[in-house]
Amino acid sequence: MTTTRVRVLIADDHAVVRTGLRALLASEPDVEVLADVAAAEDAVERARIGDVDVVLMDLRFAGDATAGVRATRRLRELATAPQVLVLTSHDTDADILGAVEAGACGYLLKDAAPDELLAAVRAAAAGESALSPTVAARLLGRLRDPRPVLTDREAEVLRAVAAGATNRQAAASLHVSEGTVKTHLVHIFDKLGATSRTAAVARARELGIL
Repeated sequence: MTTTRVRVLIADDHAVVRTGLRALLASEPDVEVLADVAAAEDAVERARIGDVDVVLMDLRFAGDATAGVRATRRLRELATAPQVLVLTSHDTDADILGAVEAGACGYLLKDAAPDELLAAVRAAAAGESALSPTVAARLLGRLRDPRPVLTDREAEVLRAVAAGATNRQAAASLHVSEGTVKTHLVHIFDKLGATSRTAAVARARELGIL
């Protein structure tokens, strides 16, 4: 009897992580690793071939905090869209919600047990959701106690502000105008109920957004 294999693409910017995941997945007779890539955009290009069932996607690549979310959205828009299972060390509300909203069917932390990861890969391939207990609890908590959600760009602006950047510096680093940064800050203040940059950063950290 022939067993259908789950064809996996690994996207992570750490070679050691990719090697470890390859070794784990290769030990399973029903799983095949087609390729591993070090950049989120490379995962999208590789998946265009149309033979990938599941992409194991990290969230942050080379300091880009939203690369994984952007790639997930693009992957899910492909004609032959693979399922995306996020595997990351980051578990803030903003990270989790951003990934789920982008179309990820699952979200695991990198400290997950091997059996949990393998079960999640198989579940993802079957079109089922695969959330770690920690992430599932966080999402349930969000449903019971809704909190403000920042857009990807608002989150980038707030991270720049938290790092001490002026509006001009934030605008330069994000390749937008200073006026755009100010507009984002107005929206951020409104969502967080803050009246200053310091208060917004403090509130975001309190909520787990930063």
